[in-house]
Amino acid sequence: MRMNLEQQKFTLQDLKHELLDRVSRTHKHIHEREERVSGNFSDQSQEMENQELVYNLDQEGRNELKAIEQALHRIDSGEFGLCQSCGKKIQDARIQAIPYAEYCIDCATSQEA
Repeated sequence: MRMNLEQQKFTLQDLKHELLDRVSRTHKHIHEREERVSGNFSDQSQEMENQELVYNLDQEGRNELKAIEQALHRIDSGEFGLCQSCGKKIQDARIQAIPYAEYCIDCATSQEA
């Protein structure tokens, strides 16, 4: 079981580094743009849609980073793999799909409803 936790920690840290790179790129795109705004209305509309997409990617990345940090903390505290709602073991397939999952499928489903 210990090797499995070490592998999960490695997976989470790898994902964290990928997300840090992505968030860095989106932050740079949002805050360090040098391009002039087009005078064409349709170009401006497309650019606004693109900016909204970049903002959403940035926020999603930040939220995912927070979830990864929490999962790494759960590994260190011995709570990793346990549902944060009911306390039961989170299914292995769910952890494989979402390495930072906080809830078992039943609790996650009931929270979404």
